[in-house]
Amino acid sequence: MTLQGKTAIVTGASRGIGKAIALELAAHGANVVVNYHKHKDQADEVVRLIESQGGLAFAQRADVTRKEEVKALVEEAETTWPGGLAILVNNAGITADRTLKNMADADWHRVIDVNLHGAYNATTACLPVLIGRAFGRIINISSIIAQSGGLGQTNYAASKAALVGFTKSLALETARHNITVNAVCPGFVETEMVQAMPAEVRNKVIEKIPLRRLARAEEVARLVRFLVMEGDYITGQQFNINGGLYV
Repeated sequence: MTLQGKTAIVTGASRGIGKAIALELAAHGANVVVNYHKHKDQADEVVRLIESQGGLAFAQRADVTRKEEVKALVEEAETTWPGGLAILVNNAGITADRTLKNMADADWHRVIDVNLHGAYNATTACLPVLIGRAFGRIINISSIIAQSGGLGQTNYAASKAALVGFTKSLALETARHNITVNAVCPGFVETEMVQAMPAEVRNKVIEKIPLRRLARAEEVARLVRFLVMEGDYITGQQFNINGGLYV
């Protein structure tokens, strides 16, 4: 089973989990659109890695909070690989942590805009194409914080919890079109965001994880790939990949 001939759009794919997902899908034959907002050099490196392994990819900047930019991204994917769009991974996300009583309105709205409205914009841009082909796989990257909450993360938790509800409702709407929609809820992953934590904080987190380590981005990517390639009868679900930290 391969993804040969299928196009995947991965938002926020220049680094971290998004990068790992882009590489994993490409390794199984998908043509990959590496979306980025600020990190062009890193996005270009992801494309280089994919091409060095014989895959096809291109990087394109698009701010997922701007619907017209996301539409242009989809149009470019269809122009480059006509008839191929089949997979959307809504991975783009940011944090702006602060307790709610100290949170600036701008930090609240920016996190909601990127994490939730960005997924809405990308999905509504892709959906007419997927419905027209009677096939699609949509994966929304949520978070353990959507389930457990997180101190100083009301904006992030709200956005990621909303993605789960978005997933469940959209799955009901799209099932008749052979489009599955699922959410993946990673725990703490070895990314730049987590590595930026003070060492003592990171160590306390690891002590609470039953498997006693952080996840690797590649492990999250493999779960996404499974849902895309072999999850034909799986839709409307949320999958925890957190080392047993939240069950």
